[in-house]
Amino acid sequence: MEEEMGGLGRPPVMIGGEVERVDGRALRYEEFVERYLMPNRPVLLTGLMDVWRAATDWLAPDGRAPNLPFFAAHFGDSVVQVADCFKREFTDQKRREMTVAEFVSYWLKLSSRKDSSVLRCNDDDESLLYLKDWHFFKEYPDYVAYRTPPFFTDDWLNLYLDSHLIHRDSDIHRDKNEINCADYRFVYMGPKGTWTPLHADVFRSYSWSANVCGRKLWLFLPPCQCHLVFDRNFRSSVYNVYDDVSEAQFPGFKKTIWLKCTQEQNEVIFVPSGWYHQVHNLEDTISINHNWFNTYNLSWVWGLLLRDYNVAKEYIEDIRDICDDFEGLCQRNLAANTGMNFYDFMIFITRFTLGNMILLFHLRHEEGSINNLLTKSRYFITNLMSIRAVASKMKTVGAFAEENLKSCSVENHTAFSDVQKIFEEPEFHDLCSALKRTYESIDNQWEQDPQTRTALFCQDCFKCLKTGSGFLDFVISPTSKVCGPEDLVSLIDHAMEKTKSGCCNFSFPSELFEVEPFVV
Repeated sequence: MEEEMGGLGRPPVMIGGEVERVDGRALRYEEFVERYLMPNRPVLLTGLMDVWRAATDWLAPDGRAPNLPFFAAHFGDSVVQVADCFKREFTDQKRREMTVAEFVSYWLKLSSRKDSSVLRCNDDDESLLYLKDWHFFKEYPDYVAYRTPPFFTDDWLNLYLDSHLIHRDSDIHRDKNEINCADYRFVYMGPKGTWTPLHADVFRSYSWSANVCGRKLWLFLPPCQCHLVFDRNFRSSVYNVYDDVSEAQFPGFKKTIWLKCTQEQNEVIFVPSGWYHQVHNLEDTISINHNWFNTYNLSWVWGLLLRDYNVAKEYIEDIRDICDDFEGLCQRNLAANTGMNFYDFMIFITRFTLGNMILLFHLRHEEGSINNLLTKSRYFITNLMSIRAVASKMKTVGAFAEENLKSCSVENHTAFSDVQKIFEEPEFHDLCSALKRTYESIDNQWEQDPQTRTALFCQDCFKCLKTGSGFLDFVISPTSKVCGPEDLVSLIDHAMEKTKSGCCNFSFPSELFEVEPFVV
């Protein structure tokens, strides 16, 4: 058993079950949504990587080990982050920068040591390095290493970052740090024994991880038990479940019940929102990983932002009276600590609202069976109702009160308030086009007509949105300004009423609007 666990031994926690393993080729998108996305459950998927270029180029001749010389020869100059699995720094592992060629050289030397398999974390003279968070997709867009499995293509986070900065404030987005990263698509590479400490994913996003080679051990803790891995003050959490965890510091830890799974080569794991997990490489491993969110976990993102905002505000409460822009400072701290602040999020959901409205409006041009049109419209209406549910929660937040919006920069305020200007932006056009391509590709249910796809979001079409075809009446009621979440709710309500009443020459059945909001 210990050999199967890569020398780790049995996990020192109570295991309540195994993660389900499913043949992804036999699973439809709607089934994936109903069985895993909506219930927020992990699953291990097989059969999705057979035609990936990475599954050949990145493997040694034996088809199992990583082809490290290939990486050094083709991508050796890339500068990447590597974590030292033997050294802790705050809540993570200590990191440094290396080139890929330097990391490959290190790994080859490590592999040549006969005793490397018995290195332990208390060996202060050694490092065990793990290449993490390599933005490979952005750095090498012409090298198509893989295709995102269809279950994960409805990825609002990366679609947005392909055309937008996550921050618009000049004092934030000019910083060269992780909070303004290019995307959340990564390559991870590490020798046997490398690992990732216990954590929940950034933004409380979903993630998926595909093993190109190697094996991983995953330990999962469901969200309903995650409070048990925190200390009495809910300030710090358990770092490593294999440590001798202090019962005095973490009194609830021994009550936790976990799921586990061993992920094999060519298997893809889906990690739901809010599940704490710890991951160990049982063999030399290369994986491709995405973080992402969409309509089904949008409320998780807002919930995290709100909690982290309250923590940030409490931390500096004692300087409120002497601070000229207390709310602005809270938002800057939130962006630095969490990766996004309230105004970034408002811009994000406003643009996805308008994009989904455009797609819904343009169904009037579609021809086909009623069932096909209903399938298409269901995506957009579900998205809009989910955004509405989150925006309704945001209405009571003080950051959007009139006096606090003064701390919102002109760049941020204009980016969500001026609807007409948004319609004119090329990056918004790109986002709309990407959204349409995404829903066309899901489960191969939509026709793949390149001419139709190109024509739908050409420049003339966006001019039409400003001047005619009834779109402004569909979207905008009395004003073209969205001054806060309350206006966004009104915008969605107006569009839904138009949709129900048969605007756009097509009437949708009422059951489409009985969408349950996906709220944490």
